[in-house]
Formats: sequence, C-alpha cells, structure tokens
Amino acid sequence: MELLEYVTELLRGTLGSPWLWVIVFLVSGLDALLPFMPSETTVITVAVLIGPDFPQLALLALVAALGAWLGDCLGYTVGAAAGPRALARLQRGPDGVRRYEWAKIQVRRNAVLLILAARYLPGGRVASGLANGSLGYPPRKFVLLDALGAAIWAVYSVLIGLIGGATFADEPEKGLLLSFAIGLLLVASIEIGRRVRVRILTRRRAAAESSDNGVRVEP
Repeated sequence: MELLEYVTELLRGTLGSPWLWVIVFLVSGLDALLPFMPSETTVITVAVLIGPDFPQLALLALVAALGAWLGDCLGYTVGAAAGPRALARLQRGPDGVRRYEWAKIQVRRNAVLLILAARYLPGGRVASGLANGSLGYPPRKFVLLDALGAAIWAVYSVLIGLIGGATFADEPEKGLLLSFAIGLLLVASIEIGRRVRVRILTRRRAAAESSDNGVRVEP
C-alpha cells in the first residue's frame, strides 16, 4: 500500500507537465523489451489521477498506444536481427529441427492471437516481438496487427483507470486497487480462455489423428 501511495504521489506530481507524457511513452515502449517496466500500471494510475477529463484521457490512450506500438516494432526488429544466430542454434540436430518447425508452425497458426493478446500476459510482449521477428512473420502484417493490439490495450487500460477513478474520486489509492483487481480478472479470463482453446485444439487433433489411423488400409 505504501508503494502504491508513493507511485501515485510521484505521478501526481507530473500532472500538467509535459514530462507526464514522456514517462507514459517511454514506459509503454520499453515494456516490449524490459518486462519489469510497469506500463499497464502507469497508464491505469495516470487515468485514475486524471479522472473524467476525456480530452486528457484520449491523449493518454494515444501516447500509450504509440509508445507500445513503437516498442513492439523495436522488439520485432531485434528478433529479426538476432534471428539467424538464434535459429542456427535452434536447428542443431534432429531434435532442434523439429523444435524449429514446431515453433514456426505455432507462429503461423497463432500469430494474430499472439500479437493481439500476448501483451496481457507477463512477458507476453517480449515473447511476441522476438518470436515473430526471429521466425520471419511478415513485417507489414506485424506492424498493422500490432498497431491494432496496442490501441486496444491502451484504451482498455485507460477505461479500467477511469472506472476506478470514478468509483473512488476522492481516494485515488482505492481507485487504483479496484482498477488493478478488474485488470487481474480480465487477464485471468484471457489466460483461462487460452488454456481452454489449447485443450480443445489438442483434443481435435488427437481425434483427427485417431480417425486417420482407423481408416488407413495396410498393404
């Protein structure tokens, strides 16, 4: 609670200053390479402190989305640059080749989900940018999909902060706690949905393989 109050006071001191937008932009961008950067926490906290000032909230969402998008593109570029060496190591030996083919298939099948939804999971943005860059996902598609994902994330974070701030207008710390609780519930829902989807797909593939084996005619 004391740390939360400290962060709140620190950000409150920058309200009305251009440094506020610099902080939001940098933290939102650096989170794509440094997963310990509190990008979502920063955006939510600023939204709580701003309150129902919709022009300021719109600017907050724009700055956060732009920072996140550029950070993700930087992560993709790093992945693409480091890709040849990383892939050479990954493909050593028969097991390495199989792992590479599996990873490449996963990126092709789930790239949209990875780019749009991975940012809500711890370290997800780092994994998304580096994996898509190193495994050769088309850069134009990545840039467009990531712009959409960054915009959705920024609006989502601002809305959560707005809800918390509106509920506890005179007690921003409680507003932050409510906002974080809502965010955690949404992230948990996404993770549960992802696991359910993986299980369903795994069962379908297993059933398809069993069916193929059943109709196969031995010579």
